[in-house]
Amino acid sequence: MKFSHEWIEKNPWLLIGLVLLVVSFGGLVEIVPLFFQKSTTEPIAGLKPYSPLRLVGRDIYIREGCYNCHSQMIRPFRAETERYGHYSVAGESVYDHPFQWGSKRTGPDLARVGGRYSDEWHRTHLDNPRDVVPESNMPGYPWLAQNKLNPAEVVPKMRALRRLNVPYSDADIAQAPAELENKTEQDALIAYLQGLGILIKTRN
Repeated sequence: MKFSHEWIEKNPWLLIGLVLLVVSFGGLVEIVPLFFQKSTTEPIAGLKPYSPLRLVGRDIYIREGCYNCHSQMIRPFRAETERYGHYSVAGESVYDHPFQWGSKRTGPDLARVGGRYSDEWHRTHLDNPRDVVPESNMPGYPWLAQNKLNPAEVVPKMRALRRLNVPYSDADIAQAPAELENKTEQDALIAYLQGLGILIKTRN
């Protein structure tokens, strides 16, 4: 039988199968090599796994949907780096499961927000954003200051992450609940934000 594109185009299931085959092959060719490049699999110098408080804060960040309005990815363009700082690199996110790069920017990118504002600024901003940024359309999160953390909940999180090659030791996990005693969800979220992007920012 003579081969022709017309024959393929008139057989929708065959066309779908061939498209999936081509897309899958192309995706593998692009993605698989990244698992063997040091720049994408090894942490940048000085990067450590999240402390228990920052780890819980990151979960609160995800729970509250902060990623719906804030990215954590500075693209390597002049307009981006002049506004936010050094562009994002994969080695900053090797301990993130899942990473929070994103692309939605109703609010500013947070990749280098660590150390830019004081803890008190963040507290005021989370309680009522318009107290520090009058034009902000961000909702307030005052309940975070009232909600106490449950220290025991961090232990299974750290054990699960260790299975994903995050280097938490037995001692790290055993000592984790003590770090969360008498802390609020607001404390945890601020700790998470204050650690974002500080290593590369420090080295510049």
